[in-house]
Amino acid sequence: MIKLENISFTYKNKIALDNVNVNIEEGESIAIIGPNGSGKSTFLKLLNAIIFPNGGKYVFDNTEINEDLLKDNKNLKLFHKKVGFVFQNSDTQLFCSTVFEEIAFGLLQMGLPESEINKRVSDCLNLLNIDRLKEEHPYNLSGGEKKRVAIASVLAMNPEVITLDEPMNGIDPKGKRFLRELLIALNKSGKTIICATHDFEYIEGVFNRAIVFSDEHRIAKDGIYEDIIKDEEFLRRYNII
Repeated sequence: MIKLENISFTYKNKIALDNVNVNIEEGESIAIIGPNGSGKSTFLKLLNAIIFPNGGKYVFDNTEINEDLLKDNKNLKLFHKKVGFVFQNSDTQLFCSTVFEEIAFGLLQMGLPESEINKRVSDCLNLLNIDRLKEEHPYNLSGGEKKRVAIASVLAMNPEVITLDEPMNGIDPKGKRFLRELLIALNKSGKTIICATHDFEYIEGVFNRAIVFSDEHRIAKDGIYEDIIKDEEFLRRYNII
């Protein structure tokens, strides 16, 4: 489904990703782990075509994803219908006047009929337990509530792949437990989950695979999540715990 070949990305003469090679199959649930500044967020932004590699190739569903392809608005909409991104900081993702409008925004851009938009927004409000907030301004919400709205706005698009950057940040233990159960349910329903995280206490049972980035902005290890997370010597050596 996703293939990254010899991917590199440099930002202001600083290497963020160095010769990254990854294959991701449909329906996987993958934790992206590594120390701060190792390239996890850059990796997710690249998967979402927010940035494009300086070298290498990104292939999604047998199509190379690059700037030229996504200059065509039709291709751009099709791609963002398939891949959704929950940002680390919800404030950078939320900009509409109400929660309802926030969740409906992407659907409006897709040109869906009003009845379909209303149904999808209602379903997502219920799924995230935020129906009571639908007329609230996102600015007035708590960190956990903002996170739920951001996730709802992505789920409303019904993407095949859901990527999340440190989704547990800024939310309380109850919210973390809710998010854990949600990610498990989404993966069981067939969604591909790719999530950067360091909050290991609350993600037990969510992931079947882990990709570990090193301080050198390369992949240090790619394997079964449980095996990697139990290897304390490895995690300490790579500054993860």
